[in-house]
Amino acid sequence: GFVDNDNAGGARLAVAHLLERGRTRIATIAGPADMAVGHDRLEGYLAGLRAAGLDPLTVRHGDFSQASGDAAMRDLLERHPDLDAVFAANDPMAAGAMSVLRAAGRSVPGDVAVIGFDDSPVAVSLGLTSVHQSADAMGRAMVEVLLEAVAAPDEEPATRLLPTHLVVRTSS
Repeated sequence: GFVDNDNAGGARLAVAHLLERGRTRIATIAGPADMAVGHDRLEGYLAGLRAAGLDPLTVRHGDFSQASGDAAMRDLLERHPDLDAVFAANDPMAAGAMSVLRAAGRSVPGDVAVIGFDDSPVAVSLGLTSVHQSADAMGRAMVEVLLEAVAAPDEEPATRLLPTHLVVRTSS
């Protein structure tokens, strides 16, 4: 058994929010392709666009650092100067994207809406809309799964997927 946040579901929430705001040229700065969390958040982004009948723009991968978000955003702007939204797989990459957009003369959210993931202190300080996941709920669920495994060692331990929600701030 394992406990995880609903990374794909959180990414779908982000895309749905951007669509509600009228955005249709939605790029993503995905996390590392070889990490489950990066993969799941990318899958959620793709599923959200598919559900709306939209094609994804070029997918750029970062390593969850602000510098990688910066580099990915520069590349995305070159390839898709008309993009109107960016979903970044974590808040530091979204912060990098926001600084590049502003340096390029794009207003956030006027020209380009930006959403991150994790709802970290970085998101709060930047006014970044971000997908929230609860560390407390994660800790409690891990303890429950562990206790269940101890109580019933012969049974397959439960898997728990914890819900996420969007915290909307000024970046979208």
